Amino acid sequence: MTNNTITKKELCDLGFGPSQSSDIIRKAKYLMVNKGYSYYASKRLGRVPVSAVEEILGFRIIMEHV
Repeated sequence: MTNNTITKKELCDLGFGPSQSSDIIRKAKYLMVNKGYSYYASKRLGRVPVSAVEEILGFRIIMEHV
């Protein structure tokens, strides 16, 4: 089963810095709220859809779990 969500830690594992990862998660949450998913308005939520992050970054993220 593939995981369709991503966290700040997973973004850091992909090579993004801690601050940049937090910013990406924040922007992805804002994007999801604007699309009508009010669930992502929670301040404590730290997991967002990979598709939202890909939309922000402009490229596909390939996550290989070993």
